[in-house]
Amino acid sequence: MNAKEMIARRVAKELKDGDVVNLGIGLPTQVANYLPNDIHVTLQSENGFLGLGPVTQPDTNLVNAGGQPCGLVPGAAMFDSAFSFALIRGGHVDVCVLGGLQVDEEANLANWMVPGKMVPGMGGAMDLVAGAKKVIIAMEHCAKDGGAKLLHRCNFPLTAKGKVSMVVTEYAVFSFIDGQMTLTELSQDITLDKLREMTEANFTVADDLRPLSVE
Repeated sequence: MNAKEMIARRVAKELKDGDVVNLGIGLPTQVANYLPNDIHVTLQSENGFLGLGPVTQPDTNLVNAGGQPCGLVPGAAMFDSAFSFALIRGGHVDVCVLGGLQVDEEANLANWMVPGKMVPGMGGAMDLVAGAKKVIIAMEHCAKDGGAKLLHRCNFPLTAKGKVSMVVTEYAVFSFIDGQMTLTELSQDITLDKLREMTEANFTVADDLRPLSVE
């Protein structure tokens, strides 16, 4: 199992029956593949619909927020972007799952641009992080160059301040509890000391620290 699949599988366990969920482009979209059979969620896409589903009949006019072909489930509803963002900004999205470039120990998120590189656009990230009831960041633990992505302070432009609820990587799960970054689950493939070496951010360890499980 590769790192992205492991992360997606673990995030899927956080979703509850009846949740309205927005999955960001990239890794977060994989979460939909691993939802338990007894969990039924409604996937929202900020380009204008509730009821995102798998592709059944290819339609070039039907794409998700990332421009990828998608499908609709029975009962889906479509609407304009103004209504879509009213849902988001009005607090009607229970969970959003986004990728991340950096997260820091104050629950700040940077995920929309790398300074000096082409910026494709903001998308709905700022609205989602501010409006969703729970914000889960699904990202690989380290950057491609091996550098830390969990930092004392983000040094990329911020998407939002103090809004991250949980971070899931292939090695660990962190939750922000009473403003404190807390390690709640640790992979059996890594030691706590090694995790600290890979993580610039300061964090506490939960008294009931559990093994990271995707089952």
